[in-house]
Amino acid sequence: MNKCPSPEKVALELTTMSEGNWEHLDKHQVQRLEEMLIAVDENDKVIGAETKLNCHLNKNIEKGLLHRGFSVLLFSTENKLLLQQRAETKYTCPGCFSDSCSSHPLYEPLEMEENDAIGMKRAAKRRLHVELGIPQEQISLSDITFVSRTHYKLRSDEVWGEHEIGYLLLIRKDVTLNPDPKEVKDCIYVTKEELEDLLKKDNKDKSMFSGWFHIIANPFLFKLWDNLNDLTLCIEPDKIYRV
Repeated sequence: MNKCPSPEKVALELTTMSEGNWEHLDKHQVQRLEEMLIAVDENDKVIGAETKLNCHLNKNIEKGLLHRGFSVLLFSTENKLLLQQRAETKYTCPGCFSDSCSSHPLYEPLEMEENDAIGMKRAAKRRLHVELGIPQEQISLSDITFVSRTHYKLRSDEVWGEHEIGYLLLIRKDVTLNPDPKEVKDCIYVTKEELEDLLKKDNKDKSMFSGWFHIIANPFLFKLWDNLNDLTLCIEPDKIYRV
């Protein structure tokens, strides 16, 4: 296991990057780059820990560094999906709309527990509170459904990228939102038809949505949307889709 780096080491690494690829990050996002994530192999077996910074640098991704992450699809009881617009200070896909909440479990026992993806659900509950301000008591672990996993690789720009085993999690519940502006620029609820129209527009220039949201949307999201009353038709916890 790698030790948690000092803020000075993270700052030094950032100063070696190309101008414009890190200067948009605020102090909050730089501090988050010190977090220790769960490094895995292509079969999602834990092999160690690595900083969020190292996990999202293309130079390390090209060497095969792979980590766990998650995406939450939060539906209201009216079957509208919550979209989050990422803060402009995010290191990957700043300002883009994406799923309700995207983040990572940390390299710590409670968030590494694998039975029924309970550790991942704890991480999702934590980040839903941090990013969207959803009161902890409004969402229980039993409200979160683990749908499936996707192994994908994306470049955000010449420096930053994603290489994840991404856990897809679904919640269907009405909640109270109080987004943190350091994490979230905006959030909106959309119907299936509204999202279909937005994605058609986005396919022209790939600028409105995060790259991983396109992966989630086709084919997972709309299949889930059509089966919200019987998710057993969509749940595949033992499968890893390779994108």
